[in-house]
Amino acid sequence: MTPMTPARECLSDTVGQLPGISLEEVTDKADLQVRVDHKYVVSLDVFQRFIGAIGPRLAVLDIDRLRVFQYESIYFDTDILTAYRQHAYGRRRRFKLRTRTYLDSGDCLLEVKLQGGRGETVKKRMPYSAEHRHVLTPAAREFATMHLDDTEVVADLAEVVTSAYSRSTLVDLTGGSRVTCDVDLYFAGGGRECHGSTATVLIESKTVGASAIADAVLWRLGQRPIAVSKYCAGMALLRPELPANRWNRELRTLFGWEPDRAAPRAAPALG
Repeated sequence: MTPMTPARECLSDTVGQLPGISLEEVTDKADLQVRVDHKYVVSLDVFQRFIGAIGPRLAVLDIDRLRVFQYESIYFDTDILTAYRQHAYGRRRRFKLRTRTYLDSGDCLLEVKLQGGRGETVKKRMPYSAEHRHVLTPAAREFATMHLDDTEVVADLAEVVTSAYSRSTLVDLTGGSRVTCDVDLYFAGGGRECHGSTATVLIESKTVGASAIADAVLWRLGQRPIAVSKYCAGMALLRPELPANRWNRELRTLFGWEPDRAAPRAAPALG
C-alpha cells in the first residue's frame, strides 16, 4: 500500500470534494495531444487555495471511485544523452521517449513527446506491453523512428531513469483545459534513487492556447511556471556530473538538491 504522506493526503482530501468525471469524458473534453504546458511547484496551502479559487469549474477523473492514481514512467535516451542535453541547453526542438504504466490498471503506453519550434508539446503514443516497458521492442523503435526521423538516435536508445508518482487529473468543464496534480515524486536509475518533497504539489496546466484559467489563478497566488521536466529532474538528481544550471531553483524546491561541485562535469555534446 502506498504510504499516506502529507501531500497525498492533501491531494486526496481536496479532489474528493470535486465532482467526478469518467475517462471517456476527459478524452472528449480535453484530449490535448497537441498543447502548451506550464508547470508549477506549490505548497500544500497554495494548492488548497488554488482549488478553492477554481474549483467550481473543475471535475476530477474518477475510475471506480479512485481519484489518485499511481504512475510509472521509464525514460530512454542515447549513450551521450541526446534528449537530456537538448533540454539542458535549451534547444527549441527536442524530444523525450518513455513508456508510461498506469499501475492501478496495468495499462501501458509508449509515448514520444516532441517540442515544436513555437513551444507547443506534441505527444504521439501507442499501446505497449507492461511486461516490456523497460526495453524498446522492434515495433517500438519503428514507431520512434517514424516520429523522430533519426535512425541513429533511435538505434542507440536505452533505459536511463524511472520516475514514479501519484496523480489526480482535473478538467476545466468550461474551458476545455486540463490540470494534473502530482505528489510524492520518486526517481531511480544507475543504482541510485531519490525521493521528492512530501509537502509540495507539482501542478501542470495543459491547454491549446497560451494559458488557461489555472495559470491566471496561480499567477494571482504569486506562483510562476518552472521549466524542468520530470525526466530532466530525475537525470540531474541521479547524475550530479550532468549540466543542470537551468533548473537549480526547481531542483532545490522539489528535492532539497545541492549541486555536487566535486563531481566531474560531463563535456557538452557537440552539434
